[in-house]
Amino acid sequence: MSILRLHHAQITIPQGAEAEGRQFYCEVLGLPEIEKPDSLKGRGGFWLQVGDRQVHVGTENGVERRATKAHLAYLVMDIQAWRERLQAHGIEILEGVPIPGLERFEFRDPFGNRVEFTQEI
Repeated sequence: MSILRLHHAQITIPQGAEAEGRQFYCEVLGLPEIEKPDSLKGRGGFWLQVGDRQVHVGTENGVERRATKAHLAYLVMDIQAWRERLQAHGIEILEGVPIPGLERFEFRDPFGNRVEFTQEI
């Protein structure tokens, strides 16, 4: 009996904000949307493919997303280009505490979810 790997992580956005969520996650970040099973489509939200893992974007109201340190961290190439791209889209970059072997920064998505980008150095 063992845990093999992480299959997916879920974040939430406000109910009815799927179009804005897709614009940010699919257009700005370039993550491909994948088909949700028919049995879950009525719940709203959408799913993304990130390498060999998934991020499920669910919908939920009444959550103060800016009040938590919970986050997803994405391993990226060319972190400086990502910094510039996000800033060009009006995203405020927050410098993270240094971690040996990583260049990193954080930001909040348009819904307040904390996101980290890291690049191995």
